Amino acid sequence: MAPHPVVQAIIDLSAGALGGTACVFSGLPFDTAKVKMQTFPTMYRGFLHCFVSIYRQVGLRGLYQGTTPALLANIAENSVIFMSYGFCQSVVGRVCGLDGEAALSDVQKACAGSLASIFSSVVDCPTELVKCRLQTMHEMEATGKVAKGQNTMWSVVRTVIQNNGPLGFYQGLTATIVREVPGYFCFFGVTS
Repeated sequence: MAPHPVVQAIIDLSAGALGGTACVFSGLPFDTAKVKMQTFPTMYRGFLHCFVSIYRQVGLRGLYQGTTPALLANIAENSVIFMSYGFCQSVVGRVCGLDGEAALSDVQKACAGSLASIFSSVVDCPTELVKCRLQTMHEMEATGKVAKGQNTMWSVVRTVIQNNGPLGFYQGLTATIVREVPGYFCFFGVTS
């Protein structure tokens, strides 16, 4: 017997939150190096040089720069993807003419995952923007592009709002959706 929909939503939300937290703590140091190498391509000779430079300059804290927005992003993204996936499965089932009890094929599950990724992208985009800006703060301060003391999550949020308004947090939304739709198609298609 399937759990009550509210219970299932709580389970999905919790699983997404725990999964998002695990992803951040295990992967953020590598993501930080990636973002720095993409933002400042001539500053580092390679991944190892970048990783070691961050550690020497700022310490372990530097590898985890942007943890709060990354946690918010991953917890929100995973929670939304898992919660909306069930809804999207029923939408795909209806579009394909299946009754409510019929099982979806692997391709239909993959399509539901793609559709769910649009919802998660809307949640992910603002926090991802703040995280990336925080990850590059040390270099921005060193080159004089950002004043000292402008390296907190709230200063980044304030700067985005002042310069671009609330919609400024959605710079890159289209690219995020374009990245997530095929990614989650594969993710849900393979894990079905």
